[in-house]
Parts: sequence; structure tokens; C-alpha cells
Amino acid sequence: MSSLERYRAIIPDWEGFRETILRRDPPTIRVRTGRISVAVLRDRLQAQGFVLSEVEGLPEFLRVIGGPHSVADTLENWLGLFYIQQASTGVAAPLLAPRPGERVLDLCAAPGGKTTHIADLMQDRGCIVAVDRNENRIRALLGNMYRTVHPNVLVVAGDGRSLPDGALFDRVLVDAPCSAEGTLRRKGGKPRGQTAKFRRQVPLRQEALLRRAIALTRPGGTILYSTCTFAPEENEAVVDRVLKDAPVTLEPITIEAPHAPGLTSFEDQQFDRSLAGACRIYPHHFDSGGLFLARLRRLGGNEPPGSDVVDATALPGWSPVPPAFPDGRTDPAAAAETIEVAFDRLESLFGIGAAVRGDFGWIVRGEDLWVHRCESWPLGSWDSSDRWRVVSVGLRAMVPDYRNRPRPTNDLFRLLEKAILPKLVSLSVDQWAKLLNGEDIEVSGVESGFVPLGLQGHVAGRGLVRGETVRHEIPKVQARWLAKILGLVSGRPASDVEEGSVGNPKEIVRDERRVARGEANGHQ
Repeated sequence: MSSLERYRAIIPDWEGFRETILRRDPPTIRVRTGRISVAVLRDRLQAQGFVLSEVEGLPEFLRVIGGPHSVADTLENWLGLFYIQQASTGVAAPLLAPRPGERVLDLCAAPGGKTTHIADLMQDRGCIVAVDRNENRIRALLGNMYRTVHPNVLVVAGDGRSLPDGALFDRVLVDAPCSAEGTLRRKGGKPRGQTAKFRRQVPLRQEALLRRAIALTRPGGTILYSTCTFAPEENEAVVDRVLKDAPVTLEPITIEAPHAPGLTSFEDQQFDRSLAGACRIYPHHFDSGGLFLARLRRLGGNEPPGSDVVDATALPGWSPVPPAFPDGRTDPAAAAETIEVAFDRLESLFGIGAAVRGDFGWIVRGEDLWVHRCESWPLGSWDSSDRWRVVSVGLRAMVPDYRNRPRPTNDLFRLLEKAILPKLVSLSVDQWAKLLNGEDIEVSGVESGFVPLGLQGHVAGRGLVRGETVRHEIPKVQARWLAKILGLVSGRPASDVEEGSVGNPKEIVRDERRVARGEANGHQ
């Protein structure tokens, strides 16, 4: 506690703070409102025995007070109907206030809680460029983005400080790396130890990220700077230095949720008086973690009108997403043909080829077809560099099978859930348990070929019907997690999958390809 004593004078209700940080915070979940309502999800979880409460000021969040097991091991989580997220961090995306159709940059995106929240608020329309430099964290970002089914995210591996010029964004989030004092409840109330070198360097990196964010924001656009630490050196001091010479002004933050104002002084430091309009959230405010937020407005320009429709190419540097990924390896004519074949395939399987043609964008990269809802992207204006690379554009939609025909992925099935519900082959929990154990299930009246397999009204994954039997084609990691969940539901022994695992996206993709080649179905 001694390292926290320096904050005694600035934290309201010091004793409440001390008492709160000594116990673990109850889990909170953010509802994926683009796929299910808060009321329906609450009813489903309560029917399973979970005790839930609302979170003040955050209507999309539910606090889990108790339950029969971890809320991570529920079908609803496996299906991506909610995201386990600290309540305090749920303040950020609404303060950024993204609108459908806008261009948004998340400079430090992984593992994806704020990124997917932004996508939900944008109703999966527009373009989010999600950047992170840590490959392991990017895998977590991809897993969470695919699970919650967000097709308007462009994932880029690289350091946000070196992101290219050429395109400006409407809104930029800088969730900066920090000393993470706000997560101390995970460590029994003890903040992480930091070296003197770290304490010197991290504010410099934070300032560089914030300045880069400002440079990439259009005039009139919004920049939200956030950390999960209490240290003024990483919060107000960073913003104060930027306010002295950057073309921005600080916008006062007003929220209904419990919080404290930003600081205008600390110890012997004085900060810009406008920083009183920043926001500090302490663990006892939400029974959650700690967070600092400062919202800046880039000088010049105007706020775009509050219309649901935003011109996707109005800003310089933005252009329509082409049908072929611009890597020099994908022929545009061949890509256009691949997309047409895919539409024909969807029409023959589900009768929806024409319906999805205009609803989504499609791009071929290598052997795979990707589906997205990015009306435009910045890649046409970015200089080539080894300092950044595109990891994904939306969701992987189809991969070639052993006959080189496009095979729809499980992600595509989930994305098109509403459109393919008439073709859904619904199975009981017991039938799913057998499927996941490697058994085939008898079905009747279903044409041979790929089918969406249903569980409790949702698409759980892809199946393959042959004759009068069906088998699942869900990647192994996800299948093991689902088997564990169904074991908890039915009272059978659970499999030994890691709790809450979303799986390694690379392993999932390898499994998709293995199945597509026919290796799982006896083809050679």
C-alpha cells in the first residue's frame, strides 16, 4: 500500500478505495447489442442460475454477482453474445462517440475490448483500423473480434507511433500502455513493481502515441486518451505537455457514471486548468478497475452531421476497398471471378447470393476470400514499409476445398446467421455432445452438403451432411471449449479446455484449411 500513499490527497473516499482494492472485482460483461438485447441475454443467463445486476451509467453492461460456474463457460460467451470486460473500461468507447460509417483508429487495440465496443456502437458500419505491435496480443484481438463477429475492423500489426501518413480519421483512441495501477485488484491490492527506467520511458512513449494520434485526426475530429493507471505523470502530465503546442483543445467530460475530475496540480507540478475536465475513475466508483480519460478536439473543421450515413470517401487518403488485396500476388480479374463463384456458391447452398452481394464488401487475399463492411480504407495512401502489415480485413469468409471450390467458414455462417436461419439444422444438447465426441448424427429431409448447425436458436457452426448423417466442422479448439460448456449444462464431466479460451486464430485457420482439404472427411 505504501506506493499508493502518494495518492491519498487526490482520491476521494480514501478508505473506500483502500477497502475496495483488497478484494477481487466481480466480473462484468458487455452485451454484444448488435446480436442480442440486454434484456434477452439477462433472461438467458438468469435462467441458468446467474445472479446479475445493472452497472450504473453503463446500460450495455451487467455485473455477475454469482452463478453455478464461471460466466466465461456459457454458450452465450462461446457464441460471442457478450464480452467479459471491466466496467471501468466500458466508459471509453461511448466517450469517443463513434458513429456508423465513420473512420476510427485504435492505436493500441489488443486484446480488443474497446475495439469491439467501438464496432458495436458503429453498428458494424464504417472502418476501424485496429493497431497493435504485440503479436501475441494481436492473436487475442483476432480471437475476440471473430468470436463477437465484427466485419468492419482492419487489423494492422505495427507500432502506432510509426503508422503512415496519408489518411486522416474522424476519431482516434489512444489506450496507452501504462504502469497499470488500475488493475491492482488482480494482484491482491498490490500495484506492479516498475523499474526507474520504465517510469522514465513510459510517459515519453505515451506522449509520442498521443501526438501521432493528433497528427492522424482530421480537423474537428476527436482524440480520446486513456490509461488504466492512477499516476499523474502518465495522465495529466502527458496531456498537459501536448496541450502546450499541439493543435487541440481539451473537451470537458460529462458522464452519468461515478467518477472524479482530472487534476490541475499534483505535488509540485501544475497542469493546464482545463484538465479539470478530464475524468478519473477509481476502483470504488464501479467496484471495478481504475481509468483515466481525457478527450481532445483537433482544431479547425466541423463535427460531421449527426446523420446515420457518413460519406466514406470524403476524407483525403481514403478509397474504396478493392476486390483484390494490393500485395502484387492477387490478380484483380481472378479475384473478381473468385467473388462471383462465391456468390453462386452461396446462392446454391442457401439462396442468399444476391442478398449478400450488396450488403458486404468482398476481397480476395491469397487463396482466401474475406468479407467486410469497410466502405473505404486507408491502404491506398499508405507508403509501403516493413514497420506495419495488414493482418486481416473483416472476417475470413471462404477457403478453397480439396476440389478448389469455395467452402464457407464458421465465421461467415455466424455473420450471415439471420439470412441462413431457414436452412438451420437445429440439434439438441445431447446431439451436440455426440457430435463433439466424433459421432455422426442422423438427420432426415436435409440435402447433402454444407449446412448451418444450430444450438438454442443460434448458428453454432458448419456441418456437413452426407446421406442421412451430419458431422460438425468446427475447429478443434472451439469444439473442445463447446464440449466443456455443454458438459456443465448437462452435468456431464467437462473436458479440460482452458477456461474462457477463444483459441489461437492461427490454429483455428489451420483447422479450417485441414477440413477444407478433406483431411477430416476421408478425402485424399
